Order: sequence, then structure tokens, then C-alpha cells
Amino acid sequence: MDKKDEIILQQLEVIRSMSEGGLRRMGDDFWGAPKAAAKNESKTPPTAASSGEGGGKQEEEPLPPEDMNDLKAELDGYIGLAEVKREVGSLINMATVFQRRRDAGLPTTDFSLHMVFTGNPGTGKTMIARLMARVYRALGILSKGQLVEVDRSALVAGYVGQTAIKTQQQLQKALGGVLFIDEAYALNGRSDNDFGQEAIDTILKAMEDHRDDLVVIVAGYDELMERFIHSNPGLESRFNRYLHFDDYSTDEMVDIFKLQCKKGSYTLADGTEAEVREFIDAANDAGGVAFGNARGVRNLFEQILTEQANRLAAMDEFTKEDLMTILPEDVWKARGMDYDIENRSSCHNIHG
Repeated sequence: MDKKDEIILQQLEVIRSMSEGGLRRMGDDFWGAPKAAAKNESKTPPTAASSGEGGGKQEEEPLPPEDMNDLKAELDGYIGLAEVKREVGSLINMATVFQRRRDAGLPTTDFSLHMVFTGNPGTGKTMIARLMARVYRALGILSKGQLVEVDRSALVAGYVGQTAIKTQQQLQKALGGVLFIDEAYALNGRSDNDFGQEAIDTILKAMEDHRDDLVVIVAGYDELMERFIHSNPGLESRFNRYLHFDDYSTDEMVDIFKLQCKKGSYTLADGTEAEVREFIDAANDAGGVAFGNARGVRNLFEQILTEQANRLAAMDEFTKEDLMTILPEDVWKARGMDYDIENRSSCHNIHG
């Protein structure tokens, strides 16, 4: 195997490992502080699959309780999310005080830990849900602290009597931790023969039966989640805490891109950061909500790495520094633009 083949394989492996599991279930550390994430990653056993596949009871090993100061530092280290950080910080403080009162034998008011997360895709909802599971585990509120992420397909079956069984399987996996239901509004009945309501009823019963060792977080777009919660008195009574996740600004998305470079041992050559900013702005303007915030940044990052691999594979020789460096032309090629090496400027759209 010559050097060209070696670099192609290296770069493809980087891209493959980043893409593994799909963009919808991308690692929550994508937005956050790399040191805290790396430290906790080694402690965390694999969570239950979110695909909704059948099977018997799957036990989760309890997560070791983490230091609360470390968890707060990790929260502070996440990019953006200013309002979410404030609300989560208050929730952590309240949960901590309530737990101390219980330990001291003092009465506490009924304190619901279930939450509604609203906002567009890619704004960190799954990441914060996983952090909350770890926080509740650290406080001793949850016995295991795992996150089980599901959507409608993992809960609702197409035949009478099957939805309750399917939903109970996911609830069993989540017991002792957090059940995170993405696009939860999709559980609302689509027709008279729809079984989404059966899934909702099963979840509400489990929330009551296991109120001391199960937290449910539902997530989705703002207006759709409002309608979903208010469509059912049982949902309204159990979900009274809302967290809204704002879209990321361009500056924040550039920071997310640079964080990925840092994690992957990549450096940006002179002028590259400005090109990345333009790429993000253009893609975000064109895609709107569909761009996907941090998920969109991840897509662009992978596209740029692909073009870097193509450039290096065409070189006769390359150094370690070459392997680590992303050039402006890599960004332009990822945008579908030709690049004039001599004049260091864009020329034309290759596809146009």
C-alpha cells in the first residue's frame, strides 16, 4: 500500500467513524467541552438502542455517580445555549436542595422532573437530556442514569395490542434513567385506527407507577409540542417545565466547527476560517430549518474532510502537517466551487 492509498483510507475512516450511527443520533459531545466529554465518555456504558427493535428485557448497568461540580462545568462549557444553561442550572439547584431536604427528613412539595424540550433540530436537545440523566444520577434521584432515545416508530405498532407491548419494552430499558421521546407530537392519532394514544396512555401510567425512578423528556418543534401537551389532560398535568432551544448563531456554528477541528487534530490554514464562515452562512440561508444547526455544521465538516482527502490523494508526497491542515480550497471544493490556486479566489460553480 503506497502513501496515497494510506491517506485515503485514513481519511475515509475518520469520516466513517464520525458518521456512524447516523446524524439523528450523533454524539451529544458534538456541541460541548471536549475535556469533560472525554472524561465521562469512558464511564458511560452503551445505552439501549433507539431503533425500537423487539426483544426481552435489557438491563442497564448503573452509571457511577459523577461529581456535580464537574457536571456544572461541562454544562458551562457547551457552546451557546445561554437560556438553556440558566434554566438547567436553576433546575439542578432546585433538585439538589429538594434531595437534601428529603435526606434530612424534611417535607418537600411535589416536584416534577419531566420536561418538554422545544426547538429546531440540531440545537442540543438530546445532549441536554443526557446531561440531565447524569445529573439526576449524581443526586441519587435516578438509580442508573442512562438515556433511552426513541421516536414514534419505536413505540407504536400497526396491530391491536402490540403498541403497549412495544412501548413497555422501551420503558423497561429506560427505568432508572431518562426516556427521551423525539418528535413526540407524532404520537397524536393520525386516524381512527392509529395506536399512538395507546403509547401515550402506557407512558403516562409508567410515569405514575415509577415516579421515583423514571424521567420522561419529550421534544420537538415549538407549536407542535404545545398542541401535543395540551391535547391530553394527563400530559398537561405531568409536563409543566419547558425548555426552549434557540437556533445557533453563525459565530456559534463557527465555534462548533473549530471544536470539531480541535477534536480531530485538524488546523485551519490562513484564510480558511473566513471561508468556513461563508460556507455556513450560505448553507444556513439556503437550508433554513432544514440546515439543522450543529448537525448542518457536522455535514459541512464531513464534506470538507472529503475534499481534503481528495486533494492529499493527488499529491506525490505529504507531511504530517499536510494531514492536519484544512485549506481554503478544500472549503470551496466542498461548496461545489472551483478554486484558483494562483489567485486564491473562487472562480465558478462546478455544478452550475
